[in-house]
Amino acid sequence: MRTRLTRVLRGVPVTRKSVAGARSLGAMTTTGAHQDAAGTPARSWWWWGRRRSAVLDGGLAVLSALECGLEGVGFAGHASLPVPVGVLFGLLVGAVLLVRRRWPITVVLVSIAVTPAEMGYLMGIVGLYSLAASEVPRRITAALAGMSTVAVFIVTVVRLRQDVAQADVDQQDFDPSGWYVPVVSLFMTLGLNAPPVLFGLYIGARRRLMESLRERADSLEQELSLLADRAEQRAQWARQEERTRIAREMHDVVAHRVSLMVVHAAALQAVALKDPQKAVRNAALVGDMGRQALTELRQMLGVLREEVGPAPAVVPLAAVGLAAAAAAEAAFEDGPCLGAVEELVEQSRQAGMVVELTVLGEARAYAAEVEQTAYRVVQEALTNVHKHAAGAKVVVRLAHREAEVAMQVENGPSDAAATDAHLPSGGNGLVGMRERVTRLGGVFVSGPTDAGGFRVSAVLPVGERAA
Repeated sequence: MRTRLTRVLRGVPVTRKSVAGARSLGAMTTTGAHQDAAGTPARSWWWWGRRRSAVLDGGLAVLSALECGLEGVGFAGHASLPVPVGVLFGLLVGAVLLVRRRWPITVVLVSIAVTPAEMGYLMGIVGLYSLAASEVPRRITAALAGMSTVAVFIVTVVRLRQDVAQADVDQQDFDPSGWYVPVVSLFMTLGLNAPPVLFGLYIGARRRLMESLRERADSLEQELSLLADRAEQRAQWARQEERTRIAREMHDVVAHRVSLMVVHAAALQAVALKDPQKAVRNAALVGDMGRQALTELRQMLGVLREEVGPAPAVVPLAAVGLAAAAAAEAAFEDGPCLGAVEELVEQSRQAGMVVELTVLGEARAYAAEVEQTAYRVVQEALTNVHKHAAGAKVVVRLAHREAEVAMQVENGPSDAAATDAHLPSGGNGLVGMRERVTRLGGVFVSGPTDAGGFRVSAVLPVGERAA
């Protein structure tokens, strides 16, 4: 049942409303006993769970004791005992009905034992009902019900035969030992024993059904709560992933473009008086860098400001991931591609950096996310060279392979004679590159070289693994 419920819930959208509905379902399937036990303070009523159950059993025991006490008068006359002894015996026997919930077998056995004394009819009926409605194994219930039926049938046959013989002593043509006495005795016996047994079986089955429904409702509530928590976690994860992606994009755009702008501004300041023509070119480059940075920022912010339709009343689990994936895909489609690496390298050359670009293999189109990630790795590596290794020679290598694309940016030691632009560093560049590459299932390695420089290498899968 739990497996089937889980399969059904996989296709059910999860909302706070559905969780509340499950809780109300659990409340509807709770029986009065469960509500009373939950709503009243715990008290010691021996084996009774509720006060009204104890009052009911006490009232039935009093009625049974009075009945057996009155029937004890006749029993004392037949057994040649003092009447008080017969009444006391009847009171004690009838009071046994008080333990019908705790020991129903004992009540039925006592009623069977006193059947020959023609007492305890109420105790027998209530005892059979309690036995059938309890959790006693069915074979024991059937055996005790059969014993009670046989005992009542025998006593009824004997008693009815005596009554018929006494009433019809003058009618010589009527034989009470024929079909009349057994048939009437059988009907009387079944009328006394069958209804309580059948009603008890019905009540017991109903209780078990209600318990099963209660457990199913609790299980459903737990499942929906887990799914709601899972949906909330996925939504939180999607928001965190989107914030991290935006932070990486902002870092790459601002850090690289602004770093080049600072380098060109420093060069412009140095040559403004000596070489006006070169100063003009540097000023134009600074303007181009600023416009490119603004364009990329505008594209990024445009994705964030896209209008979305009204929020649906019910949000499926998959919609959380799909929304984040759609936003990320739109951002990647509008971002830079791998073909712009040459322009990126040229911008660094114009800033005075010596950059060598090597491309191996046949260039081809890749997924937008792969191309932008490769571009950002090269961009951030060049930005780090501008920040930390001014005047160093840089080698950029791109390798187009069958199922992957590899990139490596390696710089030599910095030139002590070069002017340091004093660019600030937040220490997030390598972390962002690693996150980008590993997110696509690639490999990222960075570290110093033996020659005193620094190397950044990344390999991105471009087949089904990347998709």
